[in-house]
Amino acid sequence: MSAYNVIVVGGGHNGIVCATFLARSGLKVVVLEDRDVIGGACRTEKPFGKVPDLVASTGAYLIGLMPPELMAMLGVNIPLIKRKPHYFLPTRESGYLLLGAGDDTRKQFHQFFSEQDWQADQALQAELEAIRSDLHRCFLEEPLSVEETAEQYIRPELRQVFINLCRGSVGSYLDRFPFRSELLKAMYASTDGFTGCYGTWDTPGTGFNFLLHNMCRLPGADGTWMTVDGGMGTVTRLLAEAAQSAGVEFRTSCKVASIAQTAGKVDGVALADGSELKAPVVVCNCDPYRMRDLFGSAHLSAAFNQRLDRYAKLTGTSYKLNIVLDRLPTFRCLPEDRGQFNTTIHLLPEGPGIIEKLKEIHRAAESGRLPDNPLVEWYFNPSLKDDAGRSSSALFVQSAPYEPEGGWAQSESKFINRLLSTLDEFAPGTSNLVVDMLPLSPKAIEERFGIRGGHIFHVDHRFPLNERLPYAIPGVAGLYACGAACHPGGGVTGAPGYISSQKVLKDLAIVKS
Repeated sequence: MSAYNVIVVGGGHNGIVCATFLARSGLKVVVLEDRDVIGGACRTEKPFGKVPDLVASTGAYLIGLMPPELMAMLGVNIPLIKRKPHYFLPTRESGYLLLGAGDDTRKQFHQFFSEQDWQADQALQAELEAIRSDLHRCFLEEPLSVEETAEQYIRPELRQVFINLCRGSVGSYLDRFPFRSELLKAMYASTDGFTGCYGTWDTPGTGFNFLLHNMCRLPGADGTWMTVDGGMGTVTRLLAEAAQSAGVEFRTSCKVASIAQTAGKVDGVALADGSELKAPVVVCNCDPYRMRDLFGSAHLSAAFNQRLDRYAKLTGTSYKLNIVLDRLPTFRCLPEDRGQFNTTIHLLPEGPGIIEKLKEIHRAAESGRLPDNPLVEWYFNPSLKDDAGRSSSALFVQSAPYEPEGGWAQSESKFINRLLSTLDEFAPGTSNLVVDMLPLSPKAIEERFGIRGGHIFHVDHRFPLNERLPYAIPGVAGLYACGAACHPGGGVTGAPGYISSQKVLKDLAIVKS
């Protein structure tokens, strides 16, 4: 039987960050990971049987929300790749938009959209920058309510805008800006409002998801997300090196069977192999439902169990298709390479009634149907290629049901063909370039990364700020959480890990005094 000051359950990036700060404070910390590698969904793998040496970021694919202040405190220097341009909105004919392409962006607005759309976009970006510059100060602190956050952090003239955005829908927020093009509004709604969220255009709570996705402050990012040289496993590797330098012990292939407690106080964990580890503090980096299974719902309050049950009703709706392409495709609307392969590529429904099509796609997912017109984001990482020029790429699809009618075994092949045909509509012949693939439905995400319900953010972002999972589990001494279910939310941020570590240290100081 081994004794520690703190046991961290789960070796995802937030758990590693939490362990680092605890160990730097002189505590004996161990991180237990039941898989054979650390990193959770933030890792680089070699998943392709036909191209065994090609790597891919199988889960998380971009970094955007990690506070630069946290990176400085950790002492990590993540090799970021700036995406300029950062968005590519192609059409099935000749129009397109490369956002972040300098002076050319305005020319494209005029050529394919309108001056009114340009002005609306400028107003949107200016307001988001103002909110971002105010709100970021709470990203490394324990959360307040939406209203208290507005009062404490947001400039007076934007407080009600902020509250409405957090409580309301992405559609109602975007409608404040006079875009003429529904396609542009659909682009912003789908990539930021719908990503990882159980909702659509007019769903309350998608506004906070939209806001969170616009909180990028990485050096040189200009408010946009970035890729990482070598894939997302680089992030995990650098964080783990910092943790090990601080004295953190890692154990992989180490499955926790239960969290032990006596009279409402944590006293360690029991492992699947029958051994025990003693510690007065256990920090869970797993999803909250796994934490409840390990601790036992009977030992938690009725109110807390009800809170978790509310979270659990909103399952994951993200589908990811990792693919290998023999070479880069050619877009019908933009045959030459003008940087579009380093962007988020938005493949959206077109024609009249686009917003209504977005709503129908989500209604289909709610009823267990796969969409006929899927919302697709397409990604390339320029550092993930092999010597033969084959590229690791990924399709990120929103509003896929956790379990479609008839099950994934019956439906997935047809759905993959629909996704590949969507690529062909924008870049003819792309499906013929596919060498291998790794499909990840919400259910497969659950199985591969151990995330209940396949929700990439553990808890839906329709629960903002202090409505997310608390860091200190109520009614239990020594049980904490540090994962994506906590404030500020999902994405590769490290912020929940940091805030949790500070909460533990504060509580231990109270006990010692």
